[in-house]
Amino acid sequence: MTHFPQPHPTRRAARVQLGGSVLAAIRFDDGQRSRGKLYSISITGGLLKLAKPLVQGDFVEIGFQTKVGTVLGMAEMLSPTRKATDGTLQPFRFIALGDDDHRNLRMALQSVADQSYLGTSAGLKSIPKALF
Repeated sequence: MTHFPQPHPTRRAARVQLGGSVLAAIRFDDGQRSRGKLYSISITGGLLKLAKPLVQGDFVEIGFQTKVGTVLGMAEMLSPTRKATDGTLQPFRFIALGDDDHRNLRMALQSVADQSYLGTSAGLKSIPKALF
């Protein structure tokens, strides 16, 4: 079953700040590929640090690796928020996640929250080069 993450109408999804420590692979409809770094992530989307901004409204596939498994999801790129010292910060929202991807994302977010509470290392890690 595919999950279609929907934001709660009155409450934002909890965000995990990663500060660009997790690499993300991006694949466009035409097959082109790009890379970015996850600056923050939630169950409904995230914020990427990119070398140059992507077109607002583009539908892409975003993938990254967690300690519990890979997360691949379809996402819509939103309007870039601001320039960073070495690129642009641009949000995205997940529009579809497979069962395993949704489970992996939820488990990774919970792991990071638990580990942050306990003061240990994060549950996300760098992406392998062969993800796409």
